[in-house]
Amino acid sequence: NWSGSLIVASLTGAFGSSFLYGYNLSVVNAPAGYIKKFYNETWERRYGFSVDEGTLTLLWSITVSIFAIGGLVGAIIVTPIVKFFGRKCTLLLNNVFAVAAALLMSLSLLAGSFEMLILGRIVMGVDAGISLSALPMYLSEISPKEIRGSLGQVTAIFICIGVFTGQVLGLPEIFGQESRWPFLFGAIIVPSLIQAVILPFLPESPRYLLLEKHNTSKAEKAFQRFLGKDDVSHEIEEVLAESRVQRNTKLVSILQLLRTRAVRWQIVTVVVTMGCYQLCGLNAIWYYTNNIFSESGINHETIPYVTLSTGAVETLAAVFSGLVIERLGRRPLLIGGFGLMVVFFAVLTVSLTLQNTVHWLPYLSIFCILAIIASFCIGPGGIPFVLTGEFFQQSQRPAAFMIAGTVNWLSNFAVGLLFPFIQAGLQTYCFLVFAGICFAGATYLFFVLPETKNKTFHEISQAFAKRNKVALEMQEMKHYPGERKSSEEQESNFTSSVDNGETKKGIV
Repeated sequence: NWSGSLIVASLTGAFGSSFLYGYNLSVVNAPAGYIKKFYNETWERRYGFSVDEGTLTLLWSITVSIFAIGGLVGAIIVTPIVKFFGRKCTLLLNNVFAVAAALLMSLSLLAGSFEMLILGRIVMGVDAGISLSALPMYLSEISPKEIRGSLGQVTAIFICIGVFTGQVLGLPEIFGQESRWPFLFGAIIVPSLIQAVILPFLPESPRYLLLEKHNTSKAEKAFQRFLGKDDVSHEIEEVLAESRVQRNTKLVSILQLLRTRAVRWQIVTVVVTMGCYQLCGLNAIWYYTNNIFSESGINHETIPYVTLSTGAVETLAAVFSGLVIERLGRRPLLIGGFGLMVVFFAVLTVSLTLQNTVHWLPYLSIFCILAIIASFCIGPGGIPFVLTGEFFQQSQRPAAFMIAGTVNWLSNFAVGLLFPFIQAGLQTYCFLVFAGICFAGATYLFFVLPETKNKTFHEISQAFAKRNKVALEMQEMKHYPGERKSSEEQESNFTSSVDNGETKKGIV
């Protein structure tokens, strides 16, 4: 059941967080020509000559990709912030970055400084880096396990809605004009203010209150609000059982998490899914959609409206995924999404290569791009965030999201910076690079990823236990008593193992 507080918390949190991430992916696409002209005019006014084409391309690539560098900074600093302030308060404080970025970018034309636009993109990236870790963490901790996947997909749905909104506002009839493009960036303030007004009236994560703040009364009230019922003793006991397993737990650092054998394959899987999430090529399509459609032979005046269809398809596919994820599970949606992307990337390559020989092939290219977007949003678009929240125990989750965020943003930066040069070098064959990445990701997940649908965090840890060789390690100790450590050392290791959130057969 979805309580009113649960719905409001998920929608408000996503609107002020993942929505802005999606919006800033697409918002630079429509005004690209006007912004480049602004760069050239500013350069000529300062130095007395026009900027050369290579420098202009580099400046534009930096403007697009610098967003990811800010995101990397946000992903790195999010762990101490969510520990000290909590999940909800982190989302609230994060609005400071969004408002500052909106002011910098929207006033850059008036100030005649393209550096303000680039700086604003960095600051907006910090906001996105924090929100894409804090929001999934918050949603995974406030939702019952039966709807954890559906609620987690709210992050992906609002990313898609943000992309679509950026495309709509970028139409020539709205803000897609030379004199109005700064308003595209000023609009960022609206979702931030809405979140800042509504979110304070909602509870903090009950798991955070219980496991990290040890405030049982507040945690009980939070559970009652989010679950919409008075008797939450079962939920409290379930969380306390996890707390007993992690007795005297302290927040795990990244280095400690990487050294923990019991989560080794969970970490590898998160790195693979997050890397493929960015390197699969979808952000290249968002950043450079107009250029891709232009190369496909689409009429220049028609491009903004064709681009609009991509955002609509993405939103519908993400909503569909949210509706079926608890029925079909994470595994088939994720593997199937990457598999379909391989097929459509291959067809897109063929259609782009031969488009000058057959008059209808540009339309096939459009169809392939729409199909790639839909395939992405069915699974890879949101499930990596859900899995990161599901794979790790409470004490490990902030460090895990920092690792996931670092991989996510480094990959995002690489795609945004390198894609124009990859496209120039490989021409129509550039999308085969992304097809190869999707194929590798689908193959890995087919052999490694267990289904996590409707499972507790403890059950998910157990699903990885054999692959992590946690149980085998205990058997070796039993079969070779001569090689055991002293009883004091064993007791010390047992305590350390429990403190690190490891679950071993024979211990729990």
